[in-house]
Formats: sequence, C-alpha cells, structure tokens
Amino acid sequence: MERSAQRLGRALVVIVDDRVAHGEHEDTAGPLVTELLEETGFIVDGVVVVEAETAGIRNALNTAVIGGADLVITVGGTGVSPRDRTPDATAGVLDRPIAGIGEALRASGLAAGAVDAGISRGLAGVSGSTLVVNLAGSRAAVRDGMATLSSLVPHVIDELSGLEEV
Repeated sequence: MERSAQRLGRALVVIVDDRVAHGEHEDTAGPLVTELLEETGFIVDGVVVVEAETAGIRNALNTAVIGGADLVITVGGTGVSPRDRTPDATAGVLDRPIAGIGEALRASGLAAGAVDAGISRGLAGVSGSTLVVNLAGSRAAVRDGMATLSSLVPHVIDELSGLEEV
C-alpha cells in the first residue's frame, strides 16, 4: 500500500547559516524549501535556524528525529570551508547512510552547470525512521536538489514506514 500523494509525512527544515542565525541576513532558503516540500505533499513542522556549529546542528537533527519527523532537509554548510560542518554533524546522527542520494544530488547539480556541486560533501541517510538530507545553501542548489529528491524521497519514506510492499 502506498501513501497518498496528498500526505507524504512530516518534514522539518534546518538552515545552517551563521549570518541568518545572528539576524544579519534574512532566511530566504527556509521559505523556499518549505514551499517545495508542501508542493510535494509534506506537512512542514517548521524551519529551524542554527549556527554552523557541530553541536547545534546535531541537536536540531536529533530533536527532529525524536519528534517523529519523516524527513529533515538541511540547507547550507556542505562545502569545504572551515565553517562547513553540516555533513560532519549529520554523520554523527545517521544510523545508515544512503550514498546514492548524495551522489544523485551532486550529479544533477553538475549536469545543471553548478561547478560547486562537485565539491559538495552533503550526506543523506536514515536516523531511526527519519530520512535526513543535506542540501547546499544556494537557491539554485535547493531548487535542483528538491527536484532530484521529489522521486527518491517518497520511496524511501514508504520503505521506512513499512508501507512499501515487498
């Protein structure tokens, strides 16, 4: 039995950005991801903004998992600069990585001409029964990433919830 296209589950968005966390810049990624998730059929529980610190990122992810979110999308902090800590924090939360999702996100970004996609360290995987996916912080990366995820995420969530028939 498959889930209704109307309701894929609950999602939480985690924005990893020092400037947004300090109120120096407005969050434009959170509303975009929320809109795209809702169009896909998710109920978005909210947007959490954290600094690029491993403990804060990990805390936000653990809170989402404990709270029963089906999907957590992080935005930002996936590159190679010293402040890009999202993949490192995410790795500490995941029970099982899903390398293919990260590979698909990088491949689609590169195909769209985003050279930065080739240096993304973004991860995807499962923590408990929650799918966690890291996206890069640019609006283009968010749009491309969400388009790539639109066909993958429902399948993973069905499997995690036990609704997918074998």
